[in-house]
Amino acid sequence: MKRIIFSFLVCISQCFFLYGQDWLLDGSGYVSTIVKTPDGMGIMMTNGLISREFRVSPGLSTINISNLMTGDSMLRTACSEGTLTIDGKDYPLGGLSGVEERGYMLPEWIDGMRPLENSFRVVDWTVTDLKPRMEWNRKRWALVKEWNPTGKELTINLEGPGDLKGVKVDLHYEIYDGAPIIGKWLIVKNETGRAIMLDKFTLEELAFVEYESDVDHVPASSAGSIHVESDWAQVSCGTTFWGTDPKYTSQVNYGLQTQCFLTVKLPNDGPAQEIPSGERFESFCNWLMPFDSQERERKGLFLRHFKRILAPWTTENPIFLHLTSTKLEDVKTAIEQCVETGYEMIILSFGSGLDMEDESEENISKFKEYVDLAHSKGIEIGGYSLLASRWISDEVDVINPRTGKRGGMTFGSSPCLSSEWGHEYFRKIQSFFEKTGMDVFEHDGSYSGDPCASTSHAFHKGLEDSQWNQRKMLENLYKWMRAKGIYMNVPDMGTMLIGSSKCGVGYREDNWSLPRDRQIILGRQNIFDGTWKRNSGDGWTFTPLVQYHGGGAAATLEPLDEHLDAYKAHMIQNYGSGVQSCYRGFRLYDTERTKEAVKEVISWYKEHRDILNSDIIHLRRPDGKDWDGIMHVNPGLEEKGFAMLYNPTNKEITRVIKLPLYYTGLTRKAKISQDGGKARKYRLKRDYSVEVEVTIPASGHTCLEIR
Repeated sequence: MKRIIFSFLVCISQCFFLYGQDWLLDGSGYVSTIVKTPDGMGIMMTNGLISREFRVSPGLSTINISNLMTGDSMLRTACSEGTLTIDGKDYPLGGLSGVEERGYMLPEWIDGMRPLENSFRVVDWTVTDLKPRMEWNRKRWALVKEWNPTGKELTINLEGPGDLKGVKVDLHYEIYDGAPIIGKWLIVKNETGRAIMLDKFTLEELAFVEYESDVDHVPASSAGSIHVESDWAQVSCGTTFWGTDPKYTSQVNYGLQTQCFLTVKLPNDGPAQEIPSGERFESFCNWLMPFDSQERERKGLFLRHFKRILAPWTTENPIFLHLTSTKLEDVKTAIEQCVETGYEMIILSFGSGLDMEDESEENISKFKEYVDLAHSKGIEIGGYSLLASRWISDEVDVINPRTGKRGGMTFGSSPCLSSEWGHEYFRKIQSFFEKTGMDVFEHDGSYSGDPCASTSHAFHKGLEDSQWNQRKMLENLYKWMRAKGIYMNVPDMGTMLIGSSKCGVGYREDNWSLPRDRQIILGRQNIFDGTWKRNSGDGWTFTPLVQYHGGGAAATLEPLDEHLDAYKAHMIQNYGSGVQSCYRGFRLYDTERTKEAVKEVISWYKEHRDILNSDIIHLRRPDGKDWDGIMHVNPGLEEKGFAMLYNPTNKEITRVIKLPLYYTGLTRKAKISQDGGKARKYRLKRDYSVEVEVTIPASGHTCLEIR
């Protein structure tokens, strides 16, 4: 009877989604709970959108992950909760065996299953409220105003078998209110009285239902049904591995090649960390988020909300100039021009003359003077430092495990972050920020460190521990900066979950050497394509005020007054998308006319800043043949939507454009005004859309505000 009541409650939570509120519009009704199952043998964590059910006796195993948005059970069978390799021997974290069929699992089979041999066993479990994983000190405008995630955290305590008595593992699971997200990480504690070596670990081992079946060919992985991401993921390699399940012999693929088994682990060997008695080791964190649709825009919205929930600092979006000079007169001019136009930040660009590794008193004093001057005017200032794709020496650089020499790695030759040089580099960077008080760090090429085969570097022993040790140095610096309120531009999306703020939206650098007219449409294509899975605020684009990678006068905007139409077009489409651009040059304006144009755009952007940084709905991709556009939506604002429509042709055009308003939260009526004019009322169709007739000037744009 208890089981029937429990199943009924799960069904109710499913129905709440099916007939209740879409979490992308309002997730307030989806509250997390973690309870013991009615039979006393398991644990259920759920929030009405996603659930994860564990069996704790006779052994620990996740027996189901349910997508409550669709009603689908996502797992085929039970597995262990991971594996630790300690002192060269594998130990499962729980796990059940004894069932041959791996295509599905009936509840009555579980009672007959047996714990895996040599496995860690459950000692206890506790439930607490969810806590932020790191400190976010917000010092500037952000779409998300504060980070106060709510939900529940489940900690399951395990202890090792006979030969590992005293080795304890805490498995941490977190579930978020209002979103279909479950996270996991582990902590290994050594209470044996001797040192142990953690050679390897896997954080997740889950037998997912196949995403598709194919008899003769290799089917697509189950990644199509669920998003998996960790705070280790990086540009070169991640922690998510979809593989085959050779024990799943009832699958339809004759070669047993269905990619339906998920393993979450480090991308290379390691961590190879010695844990002294009385000490502990903490893994990276991984999150699961199922989709409820295969529609491209909706899946993208899931990913964008995921990032805003787990890394809200990525919604900080300051208005900045990429200054190409560190001469005092140029810095003073840039500060004054920022004040005059409404800019908020200066980044001393690559090639400007900034060297954060120079610890001389003269260098520190120079840039502290610049910081004090900028702060006195209300402007933030910081700068650029190169780390990866940089040759230091044969002794310092990453040693390629295939050749035994430097070079041939992700970015050619790069320094090993766990060399003595790398340790000093990180110390110098932190010291520079402490002494100068700079507000922004543009770090070119962290990329988490390539695996390094050197055995002579000071802060790693060999190949197996090299990447883990390098990553921890990077993580410590970024979390320190995030707690200090330092803004971080880093061309490595994998670092956002450990504190970085922004990465390139996706463009080819050489394209900014093309003629100005081509840059405009290509720039809009970059933004359109780069924001399907990304929030606009966590991406930057580029605007070459001065020459960049060549192209000469035909590619650059200087003199600005002579190319004001192109300059303004760049600003409108960048600010109109919420994607900040690296306006790289030595000034923001050169004449009063240019100054007024910049002020006008920045004033307009700030007036609509919240909605222009909100989710993008993609209307029509730029192709140069006809209109193109995007629409911002946010059901939590008074401005529910804001469409940016462009005409790339040399003739005025009039078009009837369909606006899909579902994600604005409007259900019956909308008030729409064009370019600040009088609003007109529209009745929404059954698919939540309206059709609006608009006229767009030649080579121009128009805006539609939706309330």
